[in-house]
Amino acid sequence: MKTNIILEDISDGKRYDINDLVKANTGGCHGCSACCHNVGDLVTLNPFDAYNISSHLKITFDVLLEDKFELHPHGKLVLPHLKMHKVSERCSFLNQEDRCTIHANRPNICRLFPLGRVYEDDNFKYFLQKDACMKSHLTDVKVMDWIGIDHYNENKAFILSWYKLIKALTFRVKFIHDDQELKVLNTYLLNTFYRMDLDEQQTFYAAYNDRLPEAKDHLGIL
Repeated sequence: MKTNIILEDISDGKRYDINDLVKANTGGCHGCSACCHNVGDLVTLNPFDAYNISSHLKITFDVLLEDKFELHPHGKLVLPHLKMHKVSERCSFLNQEDRCTIHANRPNICRLFPLGRVYEDDNFKYFLQKDACMKSHLTDVKVMDWIGIDHYNENKAFILSWYKLIKALTFRVKFIHDDQELKVLNTYLLNTFYRMDLDEQQTFYAAYNDRLPEAKDHLGIL
C-alpha cells in the first residue's frame, strides 16, 4: 500500500517493463546537467557501480574514496555515494563543460533517471518520475535503450540480489546497538563487495555470486 501511494505522488501512475516505450528520452540533454547538481547523498553506489567506474578509470575503490566517492550512513549501514563538491554541489565526475566524464560507465541511478524502480515479488518494474527532469517535451524511448546496460539479465539478477541483501541487512542491524560491532560489520561489507579483486578471467557477476553465500552466513542473514 505504501509503495502505491508513493508512486501516485511521484510518477505518471504506470509501470514499465524493459521492452516498453516510455517518455524519458532527453535527446542528449543539450547542455543541461541539472540532475547532476545538488543531489546530496541520493546517488548510492552498489558494488557493480563501484567496480564499473573503478575498472573504467583503472584506479582502486580506495583511491576513488579520496576524491570521487564518499561514505554516507544508510540507516546504520555505511555505503558509498557519488561525491558532490562542497562549494558548487556538482557531481565530482562533471567536467568544466558540465558533461559527465564517465557517462558510459555511470551508476545505475544516473543511468535510470528520470526513471525509477519499484520492487515486488522478487522482480522490479520501472516508473517515470513526474516532473523530475528539467527538460520539456521528453520523447518515447524503449526502456532497454534508455538504460543501455550490457548483459541486462545478469545485471538485473545482481540488482535484485543486492536489493534483498541490503533490505535483510538493514533489518538485521536494527538489533545491533554496539558501535564497534556496527563498524566491523560495515567494514566487512565494504571489503567483501566493494574492494573485490577479480581474477583475470572472472566477471564481476561471477565474483559477486561466489562471495554471496559466505557473506550471508557471516552477516547472519538468510
